Amino acid sequence: MTTQTSTIATSSLPLPLPLSPPISQPVVLVVMGVSGCGKTTVAALLAGRLGWPFEEGDALHPPANIEKMKAGHPLDDNDRAPWLEKVADWIGERLDAGGSGLITCSALKRSYRDTINRRGSGVVFVYLHGSYEIIAARLAARHGHFMPTKLLDSQFADLHEPTADEPAIRVDVGPTPSQIADTVVKMLGLDVAKGIAKGVAK
Repeated sequence: MTTQTSTIATSSLPLPLPLSPPISQPVVLVVMGVSGCGKTTVAALLAGRLGWPFEEGDALHPPANIEKMKAGHPLDDNDRAPWLEKVADWIGERLDAGGSGLITCSALKRSYRDTINRRGSGVVFVYLHGSYEIIAARLAARHGHFMPTKLLDSQFADLHEPTADEPAIRVDVGPTPSQIADTVVKMLGLDVAKGIAKGVAK
């Protein structure tokens, strides 16, 4: 790991302002962050508690993208473009049907999030934030995933953290996944028992 990468990973960047709970629905939560931050685990926990459909965003990657990452080559904007459109399509289908949901997606750049949130409403990004050192240790311990650890540098280089003008919350990855899910539910004013936002009609 270079000194420059570590500085990028751990520097103090703007913190998105919390949205005013309860959030309006239907809504799709996009659980985002670099590989190894726990997106799938946290999203699955939230889906179980809320009773919402959950899509693993990595499953929407074209085969060529997966092969490229397996070979240790980072994706560029052209590689990601069709994938991001598929993520946005899934979100649109959920919202058009009047339902909420969760999907995982790294959503590293502001331009990527703009594509995902192309309709300008109905999307909240849940950014799982962690230092380079923490994420690298987690990624090194993982098995059965196509993201080689050495690609983490490129992910942190591409990462543009959500800012206060985006529909996003930031949650630290230090606590357990269950505690992180609890934090998300509380920050967004979600009713676990009913799977809807408190005070919002279904």
